[in-house]
Amino acid sequence: MVQMVPLNKRSKKAQREYHTKQHRSWHGVNTTTRTVSSGKAYDRNRVKRAARDICEEF
Repeated sequence: MVQMVPLNKRSKKAQREYHTKQHRSWHGVNTTTRTVSSGKAYDRNRVKRAARDICEEF
């Protein structure tokens, strides 16, 4: 029978091993915070795209 040793009583190496087993995989998901840009804010790229769309119509 394996005796349970409290986490804080384990060696640093054993604690690290325990914590790495607890980590879940995000399966390639980027975990950075994403924001939605405001439609009222000036966006140089949006202006360029609009200008190109107008030029392509002619």
